[in-house]
Amino acid sequence: MAEFCFKSGSIKLGVKTYIMGILNITPDSFSDGGRFNEPSAAVAHALEMEGEGADIIDIGAQSTRPGHVPITAEQEWQRLRPVLEGLRNYTRLPLSVDTYYPQVATLALDAGASIINDVSGSMENGMPELAAKTGAGLIMMHSGGGSDDSGQGADALQTVGIYFESALKKAAAVGLPVGQICLDPGIGFGKGRQGDLDLIAHLPLLTAGLPKTALLVGASRKRVISSCCEGRPPAGDRLAGTIAIHTIAALNGAHILRVHDVAAAVQAAEVTDAVLKELMG
Repeated sequence: MAEFCFKSGSIKLGVKTYIMGILNITPDSFSDGGRFNEPSAAVAHALEMEGEGADIIDIGAQSTRPGHVPITAEQEWQRLRPVLEGLRNYTRLPLSVDTYYPQVATLALDAGASIINDVSGSMENGMPELAAKTGAGLIMMHSGGGSDDSGQGADALQTVGIYFESALKKAAAVGLPVGQICLDPGIGFGKGRQGDLDLIAHLPLLTAGLPKTALLVGASRKRVISSCCEGRPPAGDRLAGTIAIHTIAALNGAHILRVHDVAAAVQAAEVTDAVLKELMG
């Protein structure tokens, strides 16, 4: 059975749908900026998500919303360090760090993180080499050139499929085992709304013929949900739409769902997994 492997252990793919809880320790994230940027609040929220059934905690110290203002690696680490130090002795869960700075990833791995969630889409920033050297899991996301989610023109399935193939070739070239890779189509990053929907609807086409790796989808509260709905609900009112799009993703082969609302996501995933079990006999 295929696994996604990382520094502190591994998860078996196909056993269940895994829930990655989002911990934004930023003042400016698109839906919860400022809520958990104090270390004590961040640690408390991570432990709350663990209690709700999260399988992984993904910590982000830099917003990647459309129009965000980048911060330096030093600033990012200043935010991350006290949260990682506060968590590592109190949680059993693997910790993922959402960064595109290799120097931050290195420090975070030394401080207890197990997974690098690289949203840059780059294969030349040293992250594959770092993961190979340290045994960290590496989430490789198609960014479409950035966090703008209004991209037009390119065929999303073809573009993301080519990226996945290239990511796996790069990993092999630097000695990163396929079991340490998790692929992410990058919903909301550099794609039009139709592209996002096409990706969710046709996930199996993206991985057809590729070595078995973990597949992550993160559409939680994103604008693709609002675009489908009359009244265009704001980010805080998109839970039902998030559950819908993530359920379809899980039915189509996503192994990990990256979410803000852990308790609801866990319940939905348990029901989805039960139905999948019946479908598969």
